[in-house]
Amino acid sequence: MGIAIGIMVIVALGMVTGGLKASTTSTLKAGAAEISVVQTGSGNYGSGRIDESRVTDLLNISGVKETAGTLRATNTSTSGSSTADVSGSSTGTGTTDTSSGQGSFGGFSVTGMDPDKLSLAGIEDVDGALYSNESTNEVIIGKTTSTNLDKNVGDTINLFGKDFTITGIYETGNFMTDAGAFMSLSTLQNLTNNDNQVSSIAVKIDENANATEVSEAIETAYPNELSTTTAASMASRMNTALNTIDTANWAISLLAIIIGGVGVVNTMVMSVFERTREIGVLKAVGWKEKRILGMILGESVVLTLIAAVVGTVVAVIGVVALLSVYFSGTIEPSFALDIFIRAFVVAFVVGIIGGLYPAYRAARLSPTEALRYE
Repeated sequence: MGIAIGIMVIVALGMVTGGLKASTTSTLKAGAAEISVVQTGSGNYGSGRIDESRVTDLLNISGVKETAGTLRATNTSTSGSSTADVSGSSTGTGTTDTSSGQGSFGGFSVTGMDPDKLSLAGIEDVDGALYSNESTNEVIIGKTTSTNLDKNVGDTINLFGKDFTITGIYETGNFMTDAGAFMSLSTLQNLTNNDNQVSSIAVKIDENANATEVSEAIETAYPNELSTTTAASMASRMNTALNTIDTANWAISLLAIIIGGVGVVNTMVMSVFERTREIGVLKAVGWKEKRILGMILGESVVLTLIAAVVGTVVAVIGVVALLSVYFSGTIEPSFALDIFIRAFVVAFVVGIIGGLYPAYRAARLSPTEALRYE
């Protein structure tokens, strides 16, 4: 049981971490903006406001190919009391608060953006149609939102107290983006009283331009007003955090080896004590020390590998159930082969280390003394 618990933690952490890394990698997909521009000192994405005129001004910066202003409103309250109140409803079935169904990543997010600029947000393909820039009652929703709220193209969803028709469903592979919705920028500005303002500016650079150099040029041109973050640096920071989890995973693996090894030693030593006469008989009929050694080591390894199977099965069932209930569609568990190889290697090492001393002790038993043992 002790070994199985250690293996369970190793596999579970590996599956979740792998899923997060896969989603992080998807943020760098081709076509999306390489630079995000926000108000200096605004902190979290979407909390600051930038004058919409800067969207056009940034086109004058060398290396900038295309820009798009985005406005983001998020409901983090299940009571519907926040300024950016977001709720969903199916036609004729009443209203359902979506903020409680989007996991723990800041609630249901609504982003305002011109439809012809959606590629800068990583939205390439839409099942259905894009919303119209002139329409004030159309919206597209992410795959995760569609699943969680059971919404399809043609259904209606209530946002900020107004009914919107869902014209399309998109999927970017980014668990945060896919858990939200997009509408026209002007519509969201009117709904949230943010006329002529945006939360951030997505910047697509020229093919031969350097993202870091362009970022520095933007900050130099608008000091104390605009701050930039490149997609590569953001992904790097996220991967650094995930690598920390990986390190913790290896530390747990080491701990599992130590604790599991002690448990196996205890179990196998007791087994040797209880089978002293049996081992004496085997040696008396001609079993060599090497064969006795192999028998005890084999039992030890089999014990730990069975524990590895149990721990792995429990981890897979637990992670899949947890993510489907609390993070449905936002994080997909990773089933990478190296995760399971690591678990079984740890179990095998525990079996060898834990069985060495008991096996040596059994192999060195004197047949005469063993047969006299009570």
